[in-house]
Amino acid sequence: MWRDRTLLLFALPGMVLILIFQYVALAGNVIAFQDYQPFLGIRDSLWVGWENFRVLVNGDPAFVTAVRNTLALTLIQTVFVFPVPIALALLLNSLLSERIKKFVQSVLYLPHFLSWVVIVAIFQQVLGGAGLLNNFLRAQGWATLDILGNPDIFFGLLTTQVIWKDAGWSTILFLAALSQIDASLYEASAVDGAGRWRQMWHITLPGLRGIIILLLILRLGDSLSVGFEQIILQQNAVGLAASEVLDTYVYNNGIVGGGWGVSTAVGMVKGVIGVILVLGANKLAHIFGENGIYKS
Repeated sequence: MWRDRTLLLFALPGMVLILIFQYVALAGNVIAFQDYQPFLGIRDSLWVGWENFRVLVNGDPAFVTAVRNTLALTLIQTVFVFPVPIALALLLNSLLSERIKKFVQSVLYLPHFLSWVVIVAIFQQVLGGAGLLNNFLRAQGWATLDILGNPDIFFGLLTTQVIWKDAGWSTILFLAALSQIDASLYEASAVDGAGRWRQMWHITLPGLRGIIILLLILRLGDSLSVGFEQIILQQNAVGLAASEVLDTYVYNNGIVGGGWGVSTAVGMVKGVIGVILVLGANKLAHIFGENGIYKS
């Protein structure tokens, strides 16, 4: 620690923020066992035991809708979003010109640095009722399209936005893993007559297997968090039935509706499930001979 004191000093502000807002804040979960009233505070609010959890078990319709939408969106984004950075990394790695590669990377990375407010505004300007696409359709005398306000395609819209915003940034880890693959393996396989597809299947993808499993485990741990800010900004356009997820349920019922105890209980359940998924997936990775996020 003394040797790395300068690095630790630089890391200290971030460590303090994580400690306060991630770990100290865990003490607030006691609200899940109270009929919490802000003007009374945690100390004087009435204790109700497991009553807030019984509301969830008994099947609050809004909670059931939030769970259904969260699981559906998690499945969709795992299937369609997770593989995109891998494919992009493989394509970028195949580019021979370093200048072109750096330019493409810069273009793909840029949306990651934009906030969801800006991303949603861009989509509204392009796909909204008075956006670029519908103005073009009107100019041609064609019928306009309701894309942003259509509940039937809302999950597809969210998935598209996530891919456009973060897929490029997520390629960084895969490109780093690709750079660690021994180039002599490709040379030896070429001598043996292997083409690009066989090299990708037998050398590249096995070289990425460890990082893919690691990121998939971490993704499972965060699978019940599907983009609060992105969804809450577009929720009014499609309604709660099509857009309510666990994170927005906590906000709408806790902050807006005053159901602090039930909302905190939902957050606790979501966190516990996330931990179970991470531990289970990590154990499964060990069974298949991978390190996972930690060694057993």
